[in-house]
Amino acid sequence: MHPTSGPKAKVVYLPLDERPCNYDFPWLLSRGSDLELVRPPLEWMGDKKKPGRISELGDWLEREAADAEAAIVSIDTLLYGGIVPSRLHRLGEHEAAAPLERLRRIRRSNPSLKLYAFHLLMRCPRYSSSDEEPDYYGEWGRELFLLGYYGHRERLGEASAEELAELEAIRARLPGDIRDDYLQRRAVNAAANRASLELAADGTLDFLALPQDDAAPYGWTALDQQAVRERIRELGAELRTLMYPGADEAGCTLLARLVNARHGAVPLVYPRYSSTRGPFVTPLYEDRLLGESLKLHILAAGGLLAESASDGDLVLLVNSPGDRMGEANGQLNPDAGYDVQRSIAELVEYGSYAAGRLRKPVAGADVAYANGGDLQLLRLLGRKGMLPRLAGIAGWNTSANSIGTVLAQLMVYARFGCTGSHADFLGLRIAEDYGYCSGIRRRLADGPIKELGMDYFAVDGQRGRAAAMVREELERFLERELAGSGLSVKVGDCRMPWSRMFEVGLSVHAEMAAPSAISMEGSRYVQ
Repeated sequence: MHPTSGPKAKVVYLPLDERPCNYDFPWLLSRGSDLELVRPPLEWMGDKKKPGRISELGDWLEREAADAEAAIVSIDTLLYGGIVPSRLHRLGEHEAAAPLERLRRIRRSNPSLKLYAFHLLMRCPRYSSSDEEPDYYGEWGRELFLLGYYGHRERLGEASAEELAELEAIRARLPGDIRDDYLQRRAVNAAANRASLELAADGTLDFLALPQDDAAPYGWTALDQQAVRERIRELGAELRTLMYPGADEAGCTLLARLVNARHGAVPLVYPRYSSTRGPFVTPLYEDRLLGESLKLHILAAGGLLAESASDGDLVLLVNSPGDRMGEANGQLNPDAGYDVQRSIAELVEYGSYAAGRLRKPVAGADVAYANGGDLQLLRLLGRKGMLPRLAGIAGWNTSANSIGTVLAQLMVYARFGCTGSHADFLGLRIAEDYGYCSGIRRRLADGPIKELGMDYFAVDGQRGRAAAMVREELERFLERELAGSGLSVKVGDCRMPWSRMFEVGLSVHAEMAAPSAISMEGSRYVQ
């Protein structure tokens, strides 16, 4: 491991939006490293459907990048003002892509800058909700999704008679103006995706990640992906770009890539699955097998997949479904795939062996469920005394979100060790992914929150009664679940960033009874 004393390298970070997962996570991970991550003011970042201050953010990026060593840039923020505004804008193709010229100017003014960027492929939710989409998506979202899904299958000659019949019915009842508005915006965004590829191909960008937000094997996003993939091949940009499921973890992923690049490291990551079928499960909200997605997340973070523990520098415990993935709020009544087709106990025992006998940093990618961590895994890790020894853990939102986040934790830890910042981020993930997402969110939303006249998508502001209730319940959860684990986590601030129950913003402080950093000195990873 390398000390972090001395001057830190300046890194400019333009987040995807103002939520903690995008604005805070990379910054928190960087605090124990040799990087000084510089962010724009939070008030410039917008508010859900309200775009960030695009012009000011672009000017800020150019100004700060002039004397920086590296920059990590969300192209969606640069073009549209954030992730949700990217689905709501009314720009033409030229207007949308024009701000990309800022990146060329930045490259010209600072040729030695390490410039990483990420640009999402626009999602197409399969449900009807206008919470993060145009207003009409609340009524017509399911039809818009199926129009693309069945239409794609029709083109491939794979649609069943029932699917073709439903497709014709959707075409007949879906209002033309709604269809045209949605598809026109998708076309603009896809053209901007292809324009960003030019920056990777000509060397303006050192690396471009193209995460697919809530993807599916068929449909509008899959068709956009196909066109982007063809353009990547035409430009010969395969080694400068990667396209894979993800979104809100991308800032963390590129932070890890930067840490590895600065130190000339290519860590080999060995994944140990809790189920034999784990690599062959297609996670919810994604378009490919878990094992294939994991390879690309590791590659995007600057590492490579190891085939064995003896070959690997780092060990990733992958708590995978036994056959198909369910939602975290249903884990109290798991099906046989969870109870019979996987073994969490073996995974935890192996993690303890790898950390102790093999002396390797060990982290947990908890992707057994979508939208929350596996409470049984947390309890077994606690009983085994593994929580203070972990180099990272994550189990939030999609499988891709969790994998990208925990890989960044693991790689930063492997380089800089068990810092106070590491402990706090580990505690944050336990508090949020297990305490909030799996332990209390749904129970509060369906009970006390509802009784007070609020609902899942609308609570009383960022720091109202709902936030106070969340904090109170979370403190009880952490005290109960972490008792005797060697790790204690105290909650500082608690807020509801978008005044809804889906995400929470927390600040926490963690203390380890017996910190146990795994030394990497003498391994191939430290160069």
